[in-house]
Amino acid sequence: MNEYGTLHESNGRYALRFERFFPHNPEDVFLVITNPSYFSQWYPFATGEMDLRLGGKIAFDDGEGTTYIGTISELEKPYLFGFREVDDLINISLQEEDKGCRMIFTHTFNDDSWAVNTAAGWHRCLDVLVQIVNGKPIKWHDNSTKLRKIYSEAFNMERRI
Repeated sequence: MNEYGTLHESNGRYALRFERFFPHNPEDVFLVITNPSYFSQWYPFATGEMDLRLGGKIAFDDGEGTTYIGTISELEKPYLFGFREVDDLINISLQEEDKGCRMIFTHTFNDDSWAVNTAAGWHRCLDVLVQIVNGKPIKWHDNSTKLRKIYSEAFNMERRI
């Protein structure tokens, strides 16, 4: 499985898609993904305030004075968790597989000029999620520059770094 994300365009919107395999059942992975204290450790700007229900709110704070609220738009335990964050959509689905489950993480947005930086950021965040799900200590790798180069080449966007 390729751990790198892919970029897709449809109807003027863009979607970054990542896949990760976990050697755990979907129920256990879903609990980690939607647990507010874990969520705030791997998801950028999450405050840990989350009302886990359809239509529930998720609080965010960018650390620079901007706070905003996300709204849960999809929730099917233990397979689907989706929400709107400002104009962006985040969708996390879990599919049972032999000896575990596959997570498909999709971020849909309007402006592709941020695709490379966003992909590099999500890559790092999902690496931390994998560590949390697997019970490992959290270590944020200093690989942003390398990831931006990889995604820039993959998305043919060298001019946009």
